[in-house]
Amino acid sequence: MTRAEIVNRIMKCAVCGKDLNVTDDQKSAVCNGERKHCFDFSKDGYLSLPLSHGGDSKAAVDARRSFLQKGYYYPVARAVADTVKKYVTGNATVIDAGCGEGYYTSMLASDAECVLGFDLSKFACALGAKSAKREGMNNILYSTASVFELPVKDGAADAVVNIFAPCAEEEYNRILRDGGYLFVVSAGKDHLMGLKRAIYDEVYENGQRADMPEKMKLVETVNAKHKIHVEGNSDLEALFSMTPYYWRTSEADKAKLKEIDDLETEIEFEINVYQK
Repeated sequence: MTRAEIVNRIMKCAVCGKDLNVTDDQKSAVCNGERKHCFDFSKDGYLSLPLSHGGDSKAAVDARRSFLQKGYYYPVARAVADTVKKYVTGNATVIDAGCGEGYYTSMLASDAECVLGFDLSKFACALGAKSAKREGMNNILYSTASVFELPVKDGAADAVVNIFAPCAEEEYNRILRDGGYLFVVSAGKDHLMGLKRAIYDEVYENGQRADMPEKMKLVETVNAKHKIHVEGNSDLEALFSMTPYYWRTSEADKAKLKEIDDLETEIEFEINVYQK
């Protein structure tokens, strides 16, 4: 699918909710509402929609991309993509809600008709769009948006994938077709336990996230667990910056990480599959 076909078929105006259509020059998308709201494609190829807040910084996005491109998370990322493929056919429309720079999005796109990746960060969307263009993955479209206000028509999605992003159940339920699937990916109980042992005096297992769906039917829970060997302090710092621990760790504990150049740690994803 072209990006024009994706927009015209699946998206709606972020302001008034009317249908969107890509202009003849392929530079913008304009709604068919009374005020004809217009949104431009960036030079990188993502659709820029108005937001009140901006998401991850360029530095944070670059650090995460550098870490993920080295393949540390590939085994569990592959498990996510394979789980989605188990439930969703190859002609499906998949929404990656909180897509970041598109590491998981590109895997999902290999087995779907089209994937729309939405993220608050324009820097993340720019990196994702550039990668998709470079790899010739024309069935991916990135756009800035909050997962709580997705510019997607009611019932237009066959699947929504939510990886470490807020789970906006009401919004996901709105955009899913009847019988569609929601995949909520969260940290397993032992996720990054080795990293935590290196930093904290007391270490606890991860608990279940508090925003799991309550109105959809839980179909299956898949556990994907591996061990990784992280080499180099820059990779360890990048990994730590990707976690919620980064924001609530004391400077004294953060300093411990600076002394480490080599670490083995568990990575564990829990993939919960829900059906509308």
